[in-house]
Amino acid sequence: MLDKLEQIKQDALRALADIQDETSLDQWRVAHLGRSSAIMDVFKNMGALAKEERGPVGRAANQVKQALEAELTQKTVALAEAALTRSLTQDKLDVTLPGRHIPRGRLHPVTQTLREIYRVFADMGFQVYLSREVETDEFNFQYLNFPPHHPAREMQDSFYVESSQERGDNPMLMRTHTSPGQIHAMRQYAAESPENPPPVRIILPGMCYRYEQVSTRYESQFTQVEGLAVGEDITFSDLKGTLSDFARRMFGKNVRSRFRASHFPFTEPSAEMDIECFLCGGEGCGVCKHSGWLEILGCGMVHPNVLTNGGYDPERYTGFAFGMGPERITMLRHHIEDIRYFWANDMRFLEQF
Repeated sequence: MLDKLEQIKQDALRALADIQDETSLDQWRVAHLGRSSAIMDVFKNMGALAKEERGPVGRAANQVKQALEAELTQKTVALAEAALTRSLTQDKLDVTLPGRHIPRGRLHPVTQTLREIYRVFADMGFQVYLSREVETDEFNFQYLNFPPHHPAREMQDSFYVESSQERGDNPMLMRTHTSPGQIHAMRQYAAESPENPPPVRIILPGMCYRYEQVSTRYESQFTQVEGLAVGEDITFSDLKGTLSDFARRMFGKNVRSRFRASHFPFTEPSAEMDIECFLCGGEGCGVCKHSGWLEILGCGMVHPNVLTNGGYDPERYTGFAFGMGPERITMLRHHIEDIRYFWANDMRFLEQF
């Protein structure tokens, strides 16, 4: 049996010496080390040997098996090195080819715009205040001077979580704007010192939801950035100066802006702010509808009823508020014509930013 083991070893090594490729090497492994190989047959038939022969034969069989496995490892390494050498010496390498592009993760274009808005207002002393997305009718409408059945509610078709039959005139809904955060913030500030509430200077970013007909200009979910400043002797001039400075920091120091009278239930007086179209320089183009101006936000002085609902005495305090859509600003800056691109998760679109 010991002579047979030596013969098995020599036959396997002679076959291994002639192998020149990985496919043949794998076939050799199956033939000489697999379950049906001669060396494995020796292990299977150990029980048929005399008791005194089992020890020496078993040790010899293990030594043969280990020797063949070691030779297999060396041959595998040798074939790999030979393949690499052939590749380097025979294959043509064009060193003038450009490097391969390495794909990298990116921030969403709306996130980029939001971060720039945060930076601009942080430089002005505003802090970020986050509020909840599921609101009651009171905070979303009533405390903001939208009484029940107010016609302005028709401008903001809502997703209701609970019906009016369950909660009366105060059902739960997905917020239609970030303005409810104004009440939450003012009440939190006023709670610190009810007799002498501290001034407020915050921005409130977040997602909003409206039951809209989805189109190139409207989505059922979108982001907003609300701004609120409350204190003594705040005037419309402060509002105009703040937003004009924001426009210069955001769109360039030479940008021109204008304010147009408007109406919002929670501000009085109210206005909308336009900036000169930075694509055509005010001469008129398709983006600005040939008017030379682009609307970027709505604003106004906080209505006395809203100040009262927030815990601030309107006889002593005044304030201004504004709201803007980062998607719209991003569309204007990058000449994007369809708001649905932002939520389609199309990598061809997202990789451009």
